[in-house]
Amino acid sequence: MIPLYYNTRSLWARRLSTGLTVLGLGLVVFVFSAVLMLANGIESALASGGDPRNVILLAEGSTSELMSNVERDALRALGSAPQVASSVEGEPLVAGELVVPVLLPRGDGKESNINARGIGPESFAIRPTVRLIAGREPRMGTNEVALGEALVGRSPGANLGGELVFAEERWPVVGVFTAEGGAYESELWVDVNRLGSAFDRPGLSSVVVRTGSEQARDAFIKGVKEDPRFTLEAKSEPEYWAEQATWLATFIRVLGLFVSFIFSVGAVLGAMITMYAQVAARIGELGILRAVGYRRRSVLASILIESAVLGAAGGVVGALGALATRWMEIRTLNFQTFAEIRFGFTPTPGIVVAALVFGTLMGTLGGLLPALRASRLSILDALRA
Repeated sequence: MIPLYYNTRSLWARRLSTGLTVLGLGLVVFVFSAVLMLANGIESALASGGDPRNVILLAEGSTSELMSNVERDALRALGSAPQVASSVEGEPLVAGELVVPVLLPRGDGKESNINARGIGPESFAIRPTVRLIAGREPRMGTNEVALGEALVGRSPGANLGGELVFAEERWPVVGVFTAEGGAYESELWVDVNRLGSAFDRPGLSSVVVRTGSEQARDAFIKGVKEDPRFTLEAKSEPEYWAEQATWLATFIRVLGLFVSFIFSVGAVLGAMITMYAQVAARIGELGILRAVGYRRRSVLASILIESAVLGAAGGVVGALGALATRWMEIRTLNFQTFAEIRFGFTPTPGIVVAALVFGTLMGTLGGLLPALRASRLSILDALRA
């Protein structure tokens, strides 16, 4: 038998030390959970913009659109593939696109590196998740720009009806679009030919193709790989954007977990000191438990359960604190795309469970040595104390 009722009363009787221990463990769990949510937020922000029926084609060996250069001649050949879907007008849903980084001034006097995407007539139709929430699409052959929702207000003129200035030209803003939180929301879209002319870029960064189904997508990718005419690398849109998130998400996850580990050592030591103090203050009580028939292993389990409960409570506090950050937004530079992206803390059930397990584990480790000490006390010595 384990004296659980005694443990409950003991925790309540020592409310101050119990609360401080829970708070200390909770802060570590908060850092642990927030790091995982942050890394997941980056991956979600980039990968959510991809449509599983879309294929992105880059120059062979390129890891991103910024490093890729695709000849325009490939556009017509790719559009004739049988797996390519058609628009309501019967046109193949294929778009040659150009991605160029541009510097835009911010309200605080600094500058932001933003990706400008040169688009074709079918670019909006290819991506159903990208939809206008204000204004209209930019007209082909003009300098008209559509802004991603994340860019609105980030720069002077970055709003519907405003005007941006880059590449020594003026670019009127005629539309604002959303992309369900995806990476496209941090881009500005303009006619591919006008953007290429402004930056002296005759080629394309990528070709985006919408296929009829996921099975057709796989067949299209296989066909591109086997066709000797192409020196292109084809991958699904979600796969491409997931790769763009890998480096930054891994960096944040590794750095954050290292910091969490350092903090957790301190938290475990804090829990251990607390439990040692509680055991020292309760030697007489523990002796009485032994005297009335509780065995050593019962006392050991009792102290371990008490410390595990403290850890679990810290896990709950930390997880709740981390969940409160889900409405916060962060902007940073993605070192793979060299552009600013917007993302938030994105929780998952797995992260919440991991936080609770992490807190419980810290509490249990902190109570292990004090529990062993308590279980080894002789009845006579405990009662004398």
